[in-house]
Amino acid sequence: MKASSSNGKGSGANRRAFIKRGLAAAGTASLGAGLLSNSGPAFGASDGPLNKGDAAILRFLAAAEILESDLWEQYWELSFPSMKGDFASPNPVTGNMPMPTGGNMPYINSLLILDGDMPQYINDNTDDEFSHANFLLAYLKTKGASTAELDLLLDPNNKHFRTLPGSQATGSTGKKRLTNLTQLSVDTSFWGRYRSDSLNPDLGDKTFAQAVPSLNVGRHTAIPRTNDDTSDPNLINAIAFTAGFHFCFIEQGGSSLYPSLAQRVSDPEVLRILLSIGPTETAHFQTWHDKAGNANTGNPPNGNSPLTVHDNVNNSDVTFFDRHFNQPETLQANLIMPEPCPFLKPSFPICSIIRPTATKGAAMGAVRALTMDGLFIGQSYQFMQLLQDLAADADAAQRET
Repeated sequence: MKASSSNGKGSGANRRAFIKRGLAAAGTASLGAGLLSNSGPAFGASDGPLNKGDAAILRFLAAAEILESDLWEQYWELSFPSMKGDFASPNPVTGNMPMPTGGNMPYINSLLILDGDMPQYINDNTDDEFSHANFLLAYLKTKGASTAELDLLLDPNNKHFRTLPGSQATGSTGKKRLTNLTQLSVDTSFWGRYRSDSLNPDLGDKTFAQAVPSLNVGRHTAIPRTNDDTSDPNLINAIAFTAGFHFCFIEQGGSSLYPSLAQRVSDPEVLRILLSIGPTETAHFQTWHDKAGNANTGNPPNGNSPLTVHDNVNNSDVTFFDRHFNQPETLQANLIMPEPCPFLKPSFPICSIIRPTATKGAAMGAVRALTMDGLFIGQSYQFMQLLQDLAADADAAQRET
């Protein structure tokens, strides 16, 4: 489902009317840790209710974290080999710590080509997203802000939202999902965007080198759909490599979304929340950026030659190269730190930054990117309308002075 398929079916007022009907039915760096732990509330923070704009931004970010929790749990079920849990935060849907399944060993072995610590990193990323969703939900409630729209996303029995089947392979719980990881079109242009020292999307630049151009064409699965996908070593390697680049795509989106929306909030405490959660998304992105560069490194049985795989189910092809050799700077594997680029005005010196961070239309842009990614293929019209409504409200927020 493309973003345009959900547009034009009524105004924002009509979307809100639908939602209402659905609801009716359902310090400084040198300070020591001791000083920081005793610091008081942020200057200007209010103990009163949130204004409309701040609440809308936090609701949209909570929805994004719920979606991330859904997709990361799918990856975690299939990639964590232990039968012992390793979570600090409960699943925001169930309120319970997720129970490990033992994972899917062929998938795990393919992920290990990217890095020997992949299962633990995936576990930690999932735990982080659970914590973000839980915190934002709790904060909204303590401020008396409505979470009724978010409750629709959290309801495991909502027939209009948790509709997607997910994986049926060993390791998956097989439960219904919010997100689809089996028909992705992964935009890997973040690879060239963060390596360019002359281009910035915020200054109108639109074309950046794709790390894996074939991942952005057709549809590709990032998880084994059934055990049949694990019998071909080339196919399961390609599935794991697709996941590695998809991890980057998801987390670079969060890296941009938080600073983009932070420019619209009014309450200093809400600003503190966004400035505290956002950098963890960037930490995730840098980790996955490093690991994705190892795709096809020593890939059996091809060694360092390109790996080209045809997926009979999605009728798509993908080719992975070892990016450690014979690559231009924009595609080199080990350049994972943001290259300095033009910022604010081309006349200023170049600066290493998160990009993009333009605030206009940031929330709807995130929805559009996730939709184009294929995450919502098979989802209901009601789901898409709710997501667009939350994004529209967040983009309409204005900073109060």
